[in-house]
Amino acid sequence: MKILLVAATAEEIALLLFTRGLTFVETEEKHLKRYHFGSLVADVLVTGVGMTATAFWLGKTLSEGKYDAAFNLGICGSFDRKLGLGEVVHITSDCFPELGAQDDEKFISTQEMGLQRPDEFPFTGGRIINRHLPEIMKSSGLPSVSGITVNTVHGHEASIDAIRERFHPQVESMEGAAFLYSCLLAGVRCAQVRVISNYVEKRNREAWEIEKAVRALNEFAISLLKNMQ
Repeated sequence: MKILLVAATAEEIALLLFTRGLTFVETEEKHLKRYHFGSLVADVLVTGVGMTATAFWLGKTLSEGKYDAAFNLGICGSFDRKLGLGEVVHITSDCFPELGAQDDEKFISTQEMGLQRPDEFPFTGGRIINRHLPEIMKSSGLPSVSGITVNTVHGHEASIDAIRERFHPQVESMEGAAFLYSCLLAGVRCAQVRVISNYVEKRNREAWEIEKAVRALNEFAISLLKNMQ
């Protein structure tokens, strides 16, 4: 089996790459490295932060290689206080909430403007709903949550309230919807797995749990490799 692990930064998956039994094979190119874990071939793609970098490098990689499954591994902020810091979640619904236009204080989505059909694949009702899951994720036991993917993470009370009212998100990231969009259009089974590193509120880095989140993310990734080999 051949899988693709996708992360925005090397720091998010650094512990994974030192896992016993994970053997480096070769560097495919600057952003892509190949590893073996038992019988499993695992390509690791570090795209860089944001939707643009993710869409380009992931699209390029999927066009040049065939994968049985792809996994987006990262951290995220949570609007939902019922989700704990350090909790691993599976984001099965995502969208691009900034894609549209402003009409004074009103936001108009590209679907409302008639520039995009809300149910054109891979969208359902304007959201990307991931039903094309790797088999292993169907019994993962992870909570399934809804997300938004943004260029600017929220840290201002007024904008937080506005995005809550419009989209009712549980989590936010800077790459997730771009990952799902690319994989689903390429016909690759995929899963976006993230760990809660902070709550979405007025910016307060002292309350963030980055190390805890990264540790939990890597523990999940290591378990994933062991269960798939």
